[in-house]
Amino acid sequence: MFQLGDIASAFLRRVSTQAIQIKSLFLHVIGLGQPPTDTQKAGLVRDSFGLHKMLVVLTRSGKVFGIDNISGKHHWQLYLPEAQNFVNHEPMRLMVQRTSKHFPLQPLCTVVAKEKLTGNGILFRFNPINGRPAEGGLLKLNYKIKQLTLLAESEKDSIKGLLLLDAQNNVAVYPQYVQEMAHGMYLFTADKSSAILEGFFVQYVDGVLNCLPIWNVRLGGHNGDHQLVAVAAKNPLEHVHSQGRVLGDRSVLYKYLNPNLVAVITQANDPIHKYLLNVYLVDVVSGLIVFSMTHRRARVPVHIVHSENWLALSYYNDKVRRTEITTVELYEGKTQANSTVWSSLNAPPMPMVERQAYIIPTMVETMRETITERGITNKHVLIGTASGAIIEMPWALLDPRRPISSNTQGREEGAIPYIPELPLPTENIINYNQTIVRLSNIFTAPSGLESTCLVLATGLDMFVTRVAPSKTFDLLKEDFDYILIAVVLLALTSGSLVVKHLASRKLLKQAWK
Repeated sequence: MFQLGDIASAFLRRVSTQAIQIKSLFLHVIGLGQPPTDTQKAGLVRDSFGLHKMLVVLTRSGKVFGIDNISGKHHWQLYLPEAQNFVNHEPMRLMVQRTSKHFPLQPLCTVVAKEKLTGNGILFRFNPINGRPAEGGLLKLNYKIKQLTLLAESEKDSIKGLLLLDAQNNVAVYPQYVQEMAHGMYLFTADKSSAILEGFFVQYVDGVLNCLPIWNVRLGGHNGDHQLVAVAAKNPLEHVHSQGRVLGDRSVLYKYLNPNLVAVITQANDPIHKYLLNVYLVDVVSGLIVFSMTHRRARVPVHIVHSENWLALSYYNDKVRRTEITTVELYEGKTQANSTVWSSLNAPPMPMVERQAYIIPTMVETMRETITERGITNKHVLIGTASGAIIEMPWALLDPRRPISSNTQGREEGAIPYIPELPLPTENIINYNQTIVRLSNIFTAPSGLESTCLVLATGLDMFVTRVAPSKTFDLLKEDFDYILIAVVLLALTSGSLVVKHLASRKLLKQAWK
């Protein structure tokens, strides 16, 4: 809850920021302002709809690029020769600690990696707009990094602190003056080889940060032969617009919206079924396993998308030699335990689970869900295939509540009757003939338009586009006739003034009779 002083300081900071912007504009108009910066000369200015972005790309070799998402121009590049990926092929992390909207403060990004010589962690802070080092640039740590996360945005300078957990389960925060915000944070780690998950609670007591282990979950099986192959959490930028789903009888089925839920996939060999693929949904605050299921004779490659109350999982079915996608939805039921605040320590009963499997007639290389500013737009799943195509799959086709046969309730809900094989129409391929060789990742980000989602796909090449899952309902068409609507408005305004004048003259004549 905000205190009165916090509200007043935020208001004063906003007024002062706007005063600085007005002063800068006035000096620029009269010709006494500062000369344009390099970024302004390069055309890096904010647009009205938030579609013009700077792509900050980090490669496995330690190179960082700043790329214009509209022109594709490389504005700057950096090379970190001492940086490399973490153990177990975990990639380096690129964290956004402050965005560019907090004028006059400069934006700040941090590369978190492992040092090649010592194996300890290193931090490289830089300005993502011009690529220049910031906050001291390169910082070498004297410990190995085990886990990291971002804290909430601070009130002082709108920065998100970086919380690091080392190999001895000690925690540190950068910058250090925001370490008070780490109090009450929960962390979890996942060991890939042993399939052991551990949970930690961070305390800030007497100016010192402590990390307390509070739970652990062993998913390695009784023989310890299960290996962890994938972990998927929800996107921290995601907003949930609707808390329920309207059924055919006009009742509401409330979603199980647990923000602390993480999907964990393990795989093991089996003497009978050859392969076993286990799926767990774990609450990483309490350590509770909310749901689990097993796929027999299923194996990697495994790709997973976790969003809102649903999960989409692709795997290879070794029995029939094809790729399948299983979707899962979780619901609280027709009553909601708490509509305002979620607490994993006082969670509602186990959720209702809806699940369904589909056949996809192609090899899946990666998957990602679309994301928008407020979460109002429908969710689509972007599926990257081995042929280099990106398919935009509506969630209505992956919905596990699709009825087996057409019935009244299904029609009332707008559900499509179940068909095992997913259609792949060519008009759903968003990269058209721009094939992406060795497609490996798809990244999505919201724009200023609620209808539009920004997409970046990487492989041997990079492909940038934007998609509108619910069409561009908040944007006028390019061929919109502005002249016609201006003429109509002018005619209506003129007509109303003339009619008003004639009506007043008529009333005046009637009064003199």
